Amino acid sequence: MGAGHGLLIQPDWLVADARNSPGAGWGVRVVHGLIDAVGPNSDLADRYPDDEVIPAPGQILMPGFVNSHVHMYGVLAHGIPTGSAPTGFWPFLEDFWWPQVEDRLDHEMITAATDWVCTEMLLSGTTTFLDILEAPASLPEALLAEKDIVDRRGLRGILSFEATERSGSESGQMGLRENLAMIDACRDGGLTSGIICTHTTFTCSDDFIRQAHELAVDRGVLLHAHCNEGVHEGEWCMENRGRRTVEHYDHLGVAGPDFLASQCVHLSPTEFDLIVERGIRCSHMPLANCEVGGGIAPVPELLDAGVTVGLGSDGYVNDLYEVMRGAFLIHKARLRDPGAMPASEVLDMATVGGARALGLERVGRLEPGWSADMQLLDGTFPTPVNEDNLIGQIVLSRSGHHVDSVMVAGDWRVRNAEVIGSDPAAQVARLHEQATRLWETR
Repeated sequence: MGAGHGLLIQPDWLVADARNSPGAGWGVRVVHGLIDAVGPNSDLADRYPDDEVIPAPGQILMPGFVNSHVHMYGVLAHGIPTGSAPTGFWPFLEDFWWPQVEDRLDHEMITAATDWVCTEMLLSGTTTFLDILEAPASLPEALLAEKDIVDRRGLRGILSFEATERSGSESGQMGLRENLAMIDACRDGGLTSGIICTHTTFTCSDDFIRQAHELAVDRGVLLHAHCNEGVHEGEWCMENRGRRTVEHYDHLGVAGPDFLASQCVHLSPTEFDLIVERGIRCSHMPLANCEVGGGIAPVPELLDAGVTVGLGSDGYVNDLYEVMRGAFLIHKARLRDPGAMPASEVLDMATVGGARALGLERVGRLEPGWSADMQLLDGTFPTPVNEDNLIGQIVLSRSGHHVDSVMVAGDWRVRNAEVIGSDPAAQVARLHEQATRLWETR
């Protein structure tokens, strides 16, 4: 595009913001990676006659998804033989996930998983994500290996290493140094960035958690930790620290608006109130919480209390359309209320809510001055759509295979349902090879 020229995208429907009504026959103008104007297609064409035009009849244009919590390496464990299923959340970690998956990962396995999951996310409309890597044997420079791939695929990625002392204090320090190296490597800009990440209160000492918090404050980034994914952590913390998990983070001076607590499935009334009062950000993984038998987080209640909540896949099912559908349905069942968790609220969590949870500005909506991160999807439904039912139709009946095109920061990354510059068959072949290595070393 030349100076002063832009790109007009003209769909049948524009969902610029999940909280507002869709626009029939509306589109956007993109200039230099940003949304420059939003309005009726005909008006934009009249105002900018020299712009390139992308007609998108029969399609919906809406923000790209923000996956606020993914473990890209997790795809390597899909289908892994387990012998017998773990009997609870703690056995899942101690007997299976740590020794048979995370402790065996190396750079080749991690980069194969990263390359494929980037394609998987792009094909299902995700443009931004937070990845959490725990692979002690892969240190150092595992995050930089991920960064190289994410940069080539063109996603907006926050890459973190889940520092933990479960393998010893030096391993924990290596994890923190890995996060710092990632943060420093991204100082010059670009779409990738880093944060400080720790695991849990039961794998990290108090001094270690305080150190991580101080590093996050010093670097001006978020501190992330898993929180009460199962019943174990709250009970362990009460027994060993004399208070429950969120209370303990508050005691340590960590609880605040720069703390991102993922999962938050089992919350006492006091913990719930602390999340609200301290402005803690949360991320919600409804499908993964079901898979590990963790439970169902009180997300509608957190949202009603004004908590910032993003939606994540946890590396389990990375198509956020499926994750949205899970969030849309599971809370209705839990609360026995068909009005719980309306579709607009779910879509908000998957877009601008996730961006807010990750501390990102001007991401997650299609408004002038915001990043041109968006997706075009099939807008043909069996029944008629209008501005009142379109978002509900999207949440109920769309999936990744309905996505036609994806743009990140003004650059097309998917066109005609194909990732530009990617060879999915080669990626899958490499992933098979590395998954086989992982499985055979068990």
